[in-house]
Amino acid sequence: MARLSDGRTLPGTLFIVEGIDGSGKSTQLDMLLKWLIGQGYCVAFSEWNSSPIVRNTTRRGKKKQLLTPASFSLIHAADFADRMERQMLPALKAGAIVLADRYIYTAFGRDVARGVDPQWVREVYSFAIQPTAAFYFRVPMDESLERILSGRPKLKHYEAGMDLGLSKDPYESYKLFQGRILEEYEKMVDEFGLMVIDATLPLLEQQEQVREIVEPHLGEALRAEPRGWREVLAAESLQGRYLEEMTGQGGQP
Repeated sequence: MARLSDGRTLPGTLFIVEGIDGSGKSTQLDMLLKWLIGQGYCVAFSEWNSSPIVRNTTRRGKKKQLLTPASFSLIHAADFADRMERQMLPALKAGAIVLADRYIYTAFGRDVARGVDPQWVREVYSFAIQPTAAFYFRVPMDESLERILSGRPKLKHYEAGMDLGLSKDPYESYKLFQGRILEEYEKMVDEFGLMVIDATLPLLEQQEQVREIVEPHLGEALRAEPRGWREVLAAESLQGRYLEEMTGQGGQP
């Protein structure tokens, strides 16, 4: 079960994925999402920096390069707070499974890499729901960079960490910035008990490890009402988004 910041338990379960760019965490979360839906569970999904309340502010700030490390941190905290209240908390109270692509640990990594005080960032996010399990997909820096930069035409200013003055070359700046973030993630493994997955392993092997950790927590998770078409498609391994595409009505037959 997930827990509120005051320790109270919630009926639902919260699984989150973390890792530097190129770790493959989003791919693994998508595979988990499809598998859970195929098993008939009610699943909600939340993605980092996706709240509409800060979208325009973030866009303008990035375009004019006005964002300081502190303002960047607070904007992301506002985004997180909105998504937690509107997306995650209602689903968890209903007993559903919530999957989050990046969580508070992304802020702890990126903000501190930008020079923000580690304790201050942790206090800003002290209201966050404690996840049932937090996965950290560990990948060597060289492999991460190869996955991200191969064939990539251009890096954005803040994405490359150009606001930090690490290097005038965007690609070198990006490498240095990601290296800082990686160091922070490694510190968090013990601090927060992150579940480490070797992101260099084959995709299916990684997914097997994720499911082994997730499955024991699914005992009382909310399930969707059984549908005959779900059983037929699941039997043919047509899971996840295929189920939604078949109905064309957000899962309603």
